[in-house]
Amino acid sequence: MNDKDFRKPTEHSMKRRSHSHDYSHSGLYHITISAAKDLHQPLGHMAGRLDKPDGDSEAPHVELSPLGRMVEQELTESIQRYYPMLKVLDYIVMPEHIHFLLVAYRDVVSRNGKPTHLGQVIAGFKYGCNKRYWAMTGRGLPAGDNQAAEAGNDQAAEPPGTLCGKPGTGRVPSGWAAKPGAAKLEAPPLFDGGYCDVMPVDEAQLETQRAYIRNNPRNRLLRMSNRQWLLPQRMCVETHLSLRALKGYLQRECLPSQITEEIWQRLSERLLVKDGMVYCDRYGSDELLQRRLLPVVCHRKDAALHDTQLLRCMDAADEGDVLVSARIAKREQIIMAAVQKRAYPVVLIADNGFPEIFHPSEEKQTLCASGRLLLLTPWKYHYRKADEGITVAECKTMNCITQAVCRLRDDWWK
Repeated sequence: MNDKDFRKPTEHSMKRRSHSHDYSHSGLYHITISAAKDLHQPLGHMAGRLDKPDGDSEAPHVELSPLGRMVEQELTESIQRYYPMLKVLDYIVMPEHIHFLLVAYRDVVSRNGKPTHLGQVIAGFKYGCNKRYWAMTGRGLPAGDNQAAEAGNDQAAEPPGTLCGKPGTGRVPSGWAAKPGAAKLEAPPLFDGGYCDVMPVDEAQLETQRAYIRNNPRNRLLRMSNRQWLLPQRMCVETHLSLRALKGYLQRECLPSQITEEIWQRLSERLLVKDGMVYCDRYGSDELLQRRLLPVVCHRKDAALHDTQLLRCMDAADEGDVLVSARIAKREQIIMAAVQKRAYPVVLIADNGFPEIFHPSEEKQTLCASGRLLLLTPWKYHYRKADEGITVAECKTMNCITQAVCRLRDDWWK
């Protein structure tokens, strides 16, 4: 028996820490912490108007609840009070999560001078919020209970009376780690276990993160105002392409080594399929699907005609047709960029599925909300490593999907 057979499959998570980074040293971190899943927007609600500019009193913003104001105070005052080497640069308290940029100007140490790390700072911040949350909601602490810990990846925090934690001694499976004989705590935590961190590596990435935090309320209100467009719609676009027809296409277009039975099996399991037919998830307005759709697929054999293809595509867009592409080949990217530069609407086929919580870039959200972009994907979402590419069979599949959605061959422009 293979000694790996008994092991559980890897569960990928955005809350994993970087193994190559020492979180006790100086650095800059974009932290995201979510409220407990069973709490409905405990920190506030959205308000404002999309037509008002930033700085206006009616611009998109979050009306904080008492809990939200408490979390804001802990975030902006308590962390630096207990850790003078830390400072919150930017932050936003959203209805059910918070984002903040935290800078460590030097190595992180606790008030007693012992080295500690970012995880302990976050655990202590969450514990400080929990104590005030329980007090505000009348739950309080069980008598004689002097030790707390966050569920998941956070380690044990310091006793009540302090905000931020000391170096922990190990992971806590769940709930509180109480002293022997202490009453069991029934009060639920305010925050979900763990946190997500992103480390900007240069000024450009830092500005991107700051803009993301700053624009969170506007982007949220934008999605709320265009809910039918700015939430993934599942299995709602028929391609009229059967798995059998797709397999035949791949066998014609790929080398035998590129579409073996094993490769086909893995590929077909990733596709969105119902009753033997391939479907797509959608993000954006389906109104574009009601217009004449033209596939943009560039082949090496047509290299000498690429300029002609570009001109024909631009002419078609001028006439009101909508171009559809997976933008795999460089020439496909050039054509679609040229069309978008003229503010014409396009449909893009994504090479991965939409996760449960899907937030494309701010630019794409704006284009989708304005009806100038529609994202389609025939794939189920899967975690993809940074260095993981796509196979020839997957590229050919998206080219086939592009033509199926348009119901037109990719040589229409000739």
